[in-house]
Amino acid sequence: MHDDNHQSGHPCECPRTAELDGDGPAAAGRRRFLRGAGLLGAGVGTAGLGLFGAAPAHAAGPGTADSSGTAGAPGAAGGPGDPGTAPAKATKKPAGKHRWQPDPDARRFTLVVMPDTQYLFDQDRIHPAPVEAALRHVLDGGVTREDGSDDNIVFLAHLGDVTENGLATEFAAVGKVFGLLDDAGAAYGVLAGNHDVRSSTDDRRGSTPYLETFGPARAARTSGYHSSSPDGYNTCHIVTAGGRPWMLLSLDWRLSDAGFAWANAVIAANPKVPVILTTHELAYADDGGRAELSDYGHQLWDRLISGNDQIFLTVNGHYWPPGRTVLTNRAGHDVHVHITNYQDRYYGGAAMIRAYRFDLDRNTVDVSTYSPWIQEIAAEERNTLAARQVELTSDVDRFSLAIDFDRRFAGFAPVPARPARRASDLLVRDTVAYWRFDGGGGDGTAVTARQVVKDLTGQGNDLFPQSAPGTPDGGLTWSSDHHPDQPGHGSLLFKGTRSPVRGTYLQTAPNAPLNRETFEHGFTVEAFCKLPADWDSGRSRWSALLSRWGTAAEAGRSGPGTDADEPVVTLSLSEAPALQWCVYPVNQTGASTCWGHQLPLDRWWHVAVVNDGKLSRMYVDGCEVARNPATPAVGLATLGRPWMVGGYAYAGVLDKVFHGYIGDVRIVRRALRVKEFMTG
Repeated sequence: MHDDNHQSGHPCECPRTAELDGDGPAAAGRRRFLRGAGLLGAGVGTAGLGLFGAAPAHAAGPGTADSSGTAGAPGAAGGPGDPGTAPAKATKKPAGKHRWQPDPDARRFTLVVMPDTQYLFDQDRIHPAPVEAALRHVLDGGVTREDGSDDNIVFLAHLGDVTENGLATEFAAVGKVFGLLDDAGAAYGVLAGNHDVRSSTDDRRGSTPYLETFGPARAARTSGYHSSSPDGYNTCHIVTAGGRPWMLLSLDWRLSDAGFAWANAVIAANPKVPVILTTHELAYADDGGRAELSDYGHQLWDRLISGNDQIFLTVNGHYWPPGRTVLTNRAGHDVHVHITNYQDRYYGGAAMIRAYRFDLDRNTVDVSTYSPWIQEIAAEERNTLAARQVELTSDVDRFSLAIDFDRRFAGFAPVPARPARRASDLLVRDTVAYWRFDGGGGDGTAVTARQVVKDLTGQGNDLFPQSAPGTPDGGLTWSSDHHPDQPGHGSLLFKGTRSPVRGTYLQTAPNAPLNRETFEHGFTVEAFCKLPADWDSGRSRWSALLSRWGTAAEAGRSGPGTDADEPVVTLSLSEAPALQWCVYPVNQTGASTCWGHQLPLDRWWHVAVVNDGKLSRMYVDGCEVARNPATPAVGLATLGRPWMVGGYAYAGVLDKVFHGYIGDVRIVRRALRVKEFMTG
């Protein structure tokens, strides 16, 4: 473990390609850059940089010409000081006006973290360009993709040790750079590290250049600002992202008792808001990236983090190398603890930033670490050390977090369950059968041989239990488990096996009207299902959610793709398992098949097959799948025999019984739009 107090002598300075810029081409170029960024007024010379103090020594950057007009060689053998042939040309975008306008409802958004930048603001060693480039990158939206979308950055958090010595001149330079964010109305927080306050005291230390620069007066003008502690060293922002509020706490490097009380109170006052905590010191890591709490980190954990279930992610700097771990709080939930600090690297870390890209649909946070400043330099003109640091890819610098956000936040902000809907609301025009399993018996009780599942359309397509010979009692049970968007809050758990075939399924009566339907003008078949974690391909492949008695041969089918012994209609599961709709249309001599994708186990799915009288399309969770046939398929062949729910026959004999849960099933005699599905 290393921290910024363990360095002997004067803090490390940046490797240089020239001792001083002087008045040569590099100095002139630097003045042009600073004016373009709005950091220098016209006519200000190098020796008169009032912003930075008298005559600062400017190190040549990772692609910047030195005082002789040469640059570090771009080749692998080169380095900061090897002669080049021409000054490097940055590929940065021209400075311009920005407006902070992240999309508050988009389900993908990004938090950007900037750790210790102290070696870039160290007395007369002032290097604002890397930080300015990073902030401009944030204002530009981060990474822009081919489709024109960007990272949708909603907040930037600086982790402290903004400066090396906490001097007013250092903070004047930093404050000017962060004015870029102020001008755009951005949401950001800058907390105090130990070097920013040069004090071992806590947040009651009183006025400092840090507080004068980044205190409540400035914070209150930032987007999403909520409040500051009375001492001014701790700040809370609440931003909207993914359609919900998120709290960003920026905490001083040492909290007093009053600071702890304030932080606990602001969380308690917003009891349903997930919290990301940023501070300077909390955890450190070994060389393998395994993190553990520091002595002060244990105080933060015991007095703030562990008892507030809303805190699910913490990020701190101070120590290097970077690392991470997952701790369990008092509620038994995960808290992701991360260290990110690159001040020990080339050019003081080159204002490296870390992007936390949240994707609520994937329940994933993708994390990457890179230097926008180095990225702006053309690849062929970066010096050797810069080229190695343009992006970091170790497993503590680039990784993904799997977080089921609804489940993780359920203890303080549960997603309201969608209420059950009346059966009559699901009887859309031309509904010919609707079965639901929410009223037959208690959770886990067996479906008896005499129970009937009524067709709620009232058309007489009721379902009756049927069991394979030798099936023990309890082969089919009632369950309260259901898809969150399912109208009926219940399902049936089928416990089918094969070799020998055992299990209980349901089927219509021999004279049910549905048996004779050919659906030549179109249809929509829908069902909910869940395959349990113990689903086994060898035992359950090609079992069916829904099928029809009668073989292809009996229906007179012998064309391409025909299996003479398979049923004329089946919605089955392959060995993958993947959904398959295999039917024999009235206008074809062979089979027509729609294929879904592999379904992960132990989660609910909705499947719909829609035919408009010409073509059939399968939808999974309302999304059309790829493998739908282009050949016209009209209607469904029938021999006037019963339909089965959970049963599958081959060669006219029961061959398999489903293993898993089946929820509501509905059949409509026309094509429905996605918004008309049972999930709608």
